[in-house]
Amino acid sequence: MSVEHGNSFLTAYLKEKKGAIDDALDRYLPGEENYPPVIFKAMRYSLFAGGKRIRPILCLASAEAVGGGSGKSLPSILPVACALELIHTYSLIHDDLPAMDNDDYRRGKPTSHKVFGEDIAILAGDALLTEAFHLIARRDLMGDVLPENLLTVIHDIAEAAGYFGMVGGQVVDLQSEGREADLETLHYIHSHKTGAMIITSVRAGALLAGASKDELYALSEYGRHVGLVFQIADDILNIEGDRALLGKNTGSDASRGKITFPAMMGVEASRRKARELVEQALVDIATFDPKARPLREIARYLVERKS
Repeated sequence: MSVEHGNSFLTAYLKEKKGAIDDALDRYLPGEENYPPVIFKAMRYSLFAGGKRIRPILCLASAEAVGGGSGKSLPSILPVACALELIHTYSLIHDDLPAMDNDDYRRGKPTSHKVFGEDIAILAGDALLTEAFHLIARRDLMGDVLPENLLTVIHDIAEAAGYFGMVGGQVVDLQSEGREADLETLHYIHSHKTGAMIITSVRAGALLAGASKDELYALSEYGRHVGLVFQIADDILNIEGDRALLGKNTGSDASRGKITFPAMMGVEASRRKARELVEQALVDIATFDPKARPLREIARYLVERKS
C-alpha cells in the first residue's frame, strides 16, 4: 500500500499492519473446502479483493497510542480488528447490490453480485456480519482482555453497525437521493454511514488496551473528526478521482443525486473543511506521546489520499 505524499514512515506502517491483518483474516475465516463451498468462496472473494484495511489499522494504532497493541497484546486485539473489516466488507457487498448503489466494480474487480449472483452476495454479506461477532466472542483468541472491556467493545461495534449507526446512515442516504437536503442531513448521513464505524474502530483498540477515561474521550473525538474527513475525501474522489486508482466508476454520486459535501459546498470548500477537521483531530490527540504518531500520520493521509 503506497502513500501518495511520500511518507515513508506511514507507508511502512500501513504495509506492516495490513500484512498482519490479512494473515489473521486468512487464518480466522474458514477455507473454500468447507461446505457449501460457494459461500466461503464468495466471502473470501470480497474480503481479499484489495482493501486498505483502514478500520482495523486504526484499531491497532489506537491500542498502540495508549501503550498496547504490540508484542504480547497484539494477538488479543487482532480478532477485533479483523471483525471490523468483516463488517466493513459485508457493508460494501450490500452497498453494491442493484437495490442500493447498483455498482458493477469494486476495487477494480466485478462486485460480488456480478460474480455470484444477488442471492449469494446477500448471504455472503450476512455471513461476514455474523462471523464478525462469532470471532470477537472467541475467548480462546482474546488472551487476557478483561471481559467487561470486551463486552463494551461488542456493544459499541453492534451499535455503530446498526440502526443508530451505519444502517441508519445508509437509510437516510438512500431516502435523500434526488431530494433537496440541508447540512444537518448531510452530517447525519456521513457521521452515521461512515463515521460511526471509524469511531468504534478507534475506541475498540483503546478499550482493549486499557485506555483511561480521558484517553478514550480524546480518541473518540479523534475518530469523530477523521471519520468525517474520510467521507469528505470519498465525496471528492467520486468527482475528481482516477477510475484506475479507485477501481470503480466515478461520478456516480452526482448521477444518483446523492447528498455530498461537494454538491452542497463545492469541491474547494469541501477540501478546506476536510483539512480543518484533520487539524482538529491532531489537537484531539496532542497530549499523546510519540506512540500516537501513526494516528497523526493517518489523519493527514486520509485528506490527501488518491484511492
